Amino acid sequence: MSQPLPPKNFDPSRFRQKPVSFVRRSGRMTPSQERAWEELRHGYLVDVPRGPAATSVADDAATDPAELFGREAKLVVEVGSGQGHAILHAAEAHPETNFLAIEVFRAGLARTMIRAEVAGLTNLKLAEANAPEVIDRFLPSGSVDEIWVFFPDPWAKAKHQKRRLVAPDFAAIAHRALRPGGVLRLATDWEDYAVQMREVLDSAPGFDRGFAGEWAERFPGRVLTAFEKKGQDRGRAIRDLAYVRESL
Repeated sequence: MSQPLPPKNFDPSRFRQKPVSFVRRSGRMTPSQERAWEELRHGYLVDVPRGPAATSVADDAATDPAELFGREAKLVVEVGSGQGHAILHAAEAHPETNFLAIEVFRAGLARTMIRAEVAGLTNLKLAEANAPEVIDRFLPSGSVDEIWVFFPDPWAKAKHQKRRLVAPDFAAIAHRALRPGGVLRLATDWEDYAVQMREVLDSAPGFDRGFAGEWAERFPGRVLTAFEKKGQDRGRAIRDLAYVRESL
């Protein structure tokens, strides 16, 4: 049977060549989240130039973190910040550091804004976009001190594991963005994903292990969230990893 022809206006460049590590659902926000989105986004949300897809980043997108935050400071980027628990805790504890939370789910970003406003945080910005594209295209090379990837979607079914975020191409993207001596921190409660992460980063050019033994010690800067507690309650071991970008 012959395959149907694509529509006349089909443009293959509008579609990503690699599947993204998330499925973006249009979940409804609560009235308070809607208000926060309208009232607070102008102070917290970064204007990321768009590519063709809803969460994509334009090829020529670029920013200067010093201009973005209004100061020169250490920069920490969290990939998939969820409701913001980890990065809000860190931003409040370290006002001398700039933090960028990247998330595609608007309700999570709205919750983060609400809590940031209550805490009076001025060192936190949010980006509603696909994180690898933000790190690869929007942020300057060597501009990031730490990248956090805490509990990414494990895509547990074998047929879906090609969607996992931590793969050789992501390692290359992280290496580009990190300054020499910068750290990529990871955590997961899925053992096979933890092993995959370790294999990927052990083999990635330009990275050294930032730990001795089989796994890294738990990163003390990561606040215990309900998500992590849930994994612990189910008997899953929490695995931490840390990789340091080699100095030039």
